[in-house]
Amino acid sequence: MPLLSDVIAALENLWPAERAESWDAVGTVVGDPDQEVGRVLFAVDPVQETVDEAVKLGADLLVVHHPLYLRGTTTVAASTFKGRVVHTLIKNDIALHVAHTNADTADPGVSDALAGALDLRVVRPLVPDPTDPGGRRGLGRVCELDHPLTVRELAARAAERLPATAQGIRVAGDPDALVRTVAVSGGSGDSLFDHVRAAGVDAFLTADLRHHPASEFMAARAHRPIALLDAAHWATEWPWCELAAAQLDEISDRHGWGLRVHVSKTVTDPWTAHAASTATDEPTGAPN
Repeated sequence: MPLLSDVIAALENLWPAERAESWDAVGTVVGDPDQEVGRVLFAVDPVQETVDEAVKLGADLLVVHHPLYLRGTTTVAASTFKGRVVHTLIKNDIALHVAHTNADTADPGVSDALAGALDLRVVRPLVPDPTDPGGRRGLGRVCELDHPLTVRELAARAAERLPATAQGIRVAGDPDALVRTVAVSGGSGDSLFDHVRAAGVDAFLTADLRHHPASEFMAARAHRPIALLDAAHWATEWPWCELAAAQLDEISDRHGWGLRVHVSKTVTDPWTAHAASTATDEPTGAPN
């Protein structure tokens, strides 16, 4: 079996830490470089549920997208939520590695996996990485559909293809408008509205869209509407786990490591239920 240091070197080659944003916290959080690794679990969130899943699976390494300590800490006491995660990992000899914004902008990366889940053909990055001479790395992706869909049909496809969540898919715009080009960005995406406008796409699928930015975006695009499709944050990033697991599988086969690589199916989206509106006297413009 390979050492943790060997596996981490392979992961760093896929998602170099230096390509992460300056505010990010990526890399190995817990783990002995000299420990052997035979089983790896990929997940979006380093929460107790996924750590317990790694323990039950007998994993030696948990690879996640979201950082455990993004803003630092002064304690890892087991009485705290994150401290308990650290204690569980160490007690069970499980290493933890984070690939966040360095996986977002990778080629292929988080948004490529999201596009693939929806059968969208990637054309280019939404926000190109200026350091990439090939022009393939960057944040988000601009995509094309093989056949036009209505906004309603695209939303239905997203609801069917992405992992099920309480939120589902929210839509802003004309549900019957035709969509030929789509921008996608896994995770929170309303900071990318200027790039979406410049891309001239018909729709933008992302997560965590806030009221005021979305409202202003729709008002500003009244002369050339761009539909917004808002999915759950976790659901838009989960397809990356399958992509990343396949990448590590290929590396393992090439090196003869014999790693057993798994993808967590545990839903760690924080929202657990959804109640549809049932009011009979709806304000003007309410969805039907």
